[in-house]
Amino acid sequence: MDAGQWLADGWEWVDAAITRVAARLGRLRPLHLDVYRSYGTPHRFYVKGRLLADRGLTPQTDADSPWRNFQAMYRRFNSREIPGAEVVISLPNHLDLPVTTGSTGYFTLRLDPPALPPAVDYLWHPVPVRLSKLPQRFRGLLGQVEGVAQVLIPPPTAEFGVISDLDDTVIVTKATHLLRMLRTVLLRNAYSHETLAGVATFYQALLYGQSGRPDNPFFYVSSSPWNLYDVLDDFLRLQGVPPGPLLLRETLLGRTPGSEGRTPQSSPHHGHKLKEINQILDTYPDLPFILLGDSGQQDPDIYAEVVRTHPGRIRVVYIRDVGVPGRASRVAPIAEALHHDTGVELLLVPDYLTAATHAAAHGFITAEGLTKVRAVHG
Repeated sequence: MDAGQWLADGWEWVDAAITRVAARLGRLRPLHLDVYRSYGTPHRFYVKGRLLADRGLTPQTDADSPWRNFQAMYRRFNSREIPGAEVVISLPNHLDLPVTTGSTGYFTLRLDPPALPPAVDYLWHPVPVRLSKLPQRFRGLLGQVEGVAQVLIPPPTAEFGVISDLDDTVIVTKATHLLRMLRTVLLRNAYSHETLAGVATFYQALLYGQSGRPDNPFFYVSSSPWNLYDVLDDFLRLQGVPPGPLLLRETLLGRTPGSEGRTPQSSPHHGHKLKEINQILDTYPDLPFILLGDSGQQDPDIYAEVVRTHPGRIRVVYIRDVGVPGRASRVAPIAEALHHDTGVELLLVPDYLTAATHAAAHGFITAEGLTKVRAVHG
């Protein structure tokens, strides 16, 4: 076990101890149930969420100061998770399925239901979730704690799916510069974060594809922690970027669950993203995909591995150039080898107009979609 994992485990133990003491003293806030967007098919899907003491977060606004954003970010990470609680997922025909929260308050229930709640928003099916039972040491906190999970079910008419990174692919985080990234993450919120030029218009064009219907599902895979879920989900909504499941990490340090056994050069970032992308592709074996990322971290390597592991499944890979020459120079040999071995293009693009031009030429988006992207770029 490496030092990062020791530190992560030690922090988890201390955090759990503080939560237990606060519960005994009656000092915990009321409980709150976070439920996350997820995905599946009409016959198999999952629901994921987290039970924790309410963090006292107020709705984000465009008037929030950097100091107020910092305070909110502190509350997001200074959470008090509730392990060992029973949460119930409710399905049609009065079918209630229980699941128990883990050591950090998370729960995931994979389902093979006989029926799925009807979609309220196109592609999205609401699944009620409620807290039903608490461990003895938390019993005094039990109340009406519930939420609604939104499950993405792509239609049979989907032309392709889209898997996208978030940091420096959709949202400006400056992940290649640690201090700039920390300042961006800690002092901004969903309103003040910067988006990349043309990304929302290009993604909307991909969402509608050639059919003119918003059939093509989006999935966002990131190494950001689940603590940032509300910021990222609100950001996508405010910027008009197509909604999709956010597949984030449960840990900040150490190994990501499920990434054990990888080669030493494979980071937790690599293992997490590869695992999530493989699960998406396995869920929809008949659906081709487009992959989008950036040159700032390991997206070219990860996506090249995905293409090779799933032959015939990936239409194209777009890698946004983050403007760091040393990073960009690594992409060319990866792209050349990938195209030689598989015939799949991995393109380093300076902006989303370049990506949209290629997408229109290959029938992924319409000429009208390209015109809209071009208008955004001026």
